[in-house]
Amino acid sequence: MPPEWAPQVAVWLSWPVNDARHWGGAKHDLMWAKFAEIAAAISCHEIVRINAPALEHAAIAHACNRAKAVPERIELFDHPHNDVWCRDHGPIFVKHHTTGEVAVTNWGFNAWGGKFPPWDLDDAIPARIAAALGQRMFAGGMILEGGAIETNGAGLLLTTEAVLLNPNRNPQLDRPTIEQLLRDGLGVTDIRWLKQGIAGDDTDGHIDDLARFIDPATILACVENDPCSPNRPILADNLARLQTCPAPNGKPCEVVPIPLPQACAVAGWRLPLLPASYVNFLLNGGVLVPTFRQKPADDRALGIIGEMFPNRKVTAIDCLDLVEEGGSLHCISQQQPG
Repeated sequence: MPPEWAPQVAVWLSWPVNDARHWGGAKHDLMWAKFAEIAAAISCHEIVRINAPALEHAAIAHACNRAKAVPERIELFDHPHNDVWCRDHGPIFVKHHTTGEVAVTNWGFNAWGGKFPPWDLDDAIPARIAAALGQRMFAGGMILEGGAIETNGAGLLLTTEAVLLNPNRNPQLDRPTIEQLLRDGLGVTDIRWLKQGIAGDDTDGHIDDLARFIDPATILACVENDPCSPNRPILADNLARLQTCPAPNGKPCEVVPIPLPQACAVAGWRLPLLPASYVNFLLNGGVLVPTFRQKPADDRALGIIGEMFPNRKVTAIDCLDLVEEGGSLHCISQQQPG
């Protein structure tokens, strides 16, 4: 599995077409405009490939045009789906280290432990994409969401106990078996486990809200400065575990802390605390960074991430409405390596 900074040919999105499921149907126009804004930002650098029923294609193309997307870089596929979180239901691409062949790995998807039925259309997306691209597909052998894993491209993979050891995913599998399936399916060698994720996370604790590799030897990790926050001890424990992760040279990885935004909440919403995190950024030719209408904290995060990627254009995307449904930029996207 290539790291996210490796060359890409496209980023996949699953468009929000199910009004009854997405944002309670109350933000249709707002979320279509937000997805179009994100598609346009991605299209400045590479192709955007969109899963959506064919009947919606004309309207989606119009929305992307209004957002000033690069028209020839918007590609629509007749792939119906249940939900928008392409990171989790989309394919996890792998690349042969000698031949350069790109293939699809197809892991089972059960809507984060059966929380949000139905998920049958989402579970079918990897096979649909493999067929559309004419790529080989390999079965992963267990339930796995893309947001649950993070790799440095040099053999090291990060994940969390709260997700992959949760009985709502793979109750028949123990830790050694899960680790072996990850090694076999993704070509990794060393697997390091954090304990749990931040409050409000429907996924039970995805790694892409906690820690991201910047390069093979550097990890950008969330910390919480508020002593009253339930996330403070969780992230302190994660930080200590990350500081033992080995870089390719055998020394510990450098761990760069990035504070969470102040607590984000929506009165009366199903999530009392939103899982807002700056490490849920998306790498393509540039860097798309989520912001949450907290100017000092947003500016600090943009500065930290900009320093990590001095040769990439950093684009801020307001994600406060997006994160109401439990995820952000990385969660809605899946990169296709070149």
